[in-house]
Amino acid sequence: MGFIKMLIGLPILIVILIFAFVNNDLATFNLWPFYFEVTVSLSVAVVFFVLLGFVLGLLWMWLSYAPVRKALRQQKKQNKKLSKEQQKLVEKVSGLQSDLDTMKASEASLPKPSFGQRLKAFFSRRSKEGENSGTN
Repeated sequence: MGFIKMLIGLPILIVILIFAFVNNDLATFNLWPFYFEVTVSLSVAVVFFVLLGFVLGLLWMWLSYAPVRKALRQQKKQNKKLSKEQQKLVEKVSGLQSDLDTMKASEASLPKPSFGQRLKAFFSRRSKEGENSGTN
């Protein structure tokens, strides 16, 4: 994009500068409401007005992008807030993970029930469930 701007802007700038410095006649500018006259070289006036137009264009561009800059600031603020929230959640998850690891370790240290004990527990639960469903 910068190359295209230079490709277009450089010839225009060269034409303006050649025009300005070829016209060395004096020009008189009247500032009407103040009755003030300024006499300067036409080349100085052309360069001044080109620079004035450039500065006004920059100002217009800066003002037109104000909503974009405001939205960017709001997004940065939201990103910081979400980053802090994510950090809290990561800490919470790591705490839960360590709790899970300790529970797994304590579960592993308990003696394993035999097949008969598991079978007995299974049927005792089934009979209790059957009794509870029959009372409903």
